[in-house]
Amino acid sequence: MSGHDDGHTIAGWTGTAVATAGASVLAVGVIGWTPGLWLGGAVTVAALLVTWGLHLAGWGKAPGPRPAAVQPMRVRDRSARGGHPGCLGCRLAGRDGAAARTGAPRTPAAALAAVTATTSTTAGATATAAAAPAAADPVS
Repeated sequence: MSGHDDGHTIAGWTGTAVATAGASVLAVGVIGWTPGLWLGGAVTVAALLVTWGLHLAGWGKAPGPRPAAVQPMRVRDRSARGGHPGCLGCRLAGRDGAAARTGAPRTPAAALAAVTATTSTTAGATATAAAAPAAADPVS
């Protein structure tokens, strides 16, 4: 298996299947069935939303290579909750991947440990810690 496994996720395959169905209905609309244009367009847009939702739920992956242990399609990405660095879908959802820019490891186990540590602190300390990386980022 190569170092890159782009698209080999539940989100990727589901989105591809729904988009293929939408494109097929859209093609039928182009050759003469007028409702197919609207229906096919709606199904194609639904494919985008389904893929995005699954990605945000952890069934997608961050851009670039992953360690071999987390490459199988059935492995859920626990770090998706904080956002993937450089990921347009995560940025659109308001998840900027600030934890990743601070040098925190991006493994699912490390993400789970970070979430557990954050929930065990007080509310005031959590709000301060969450605001600190955003303030240090000159791009935001």
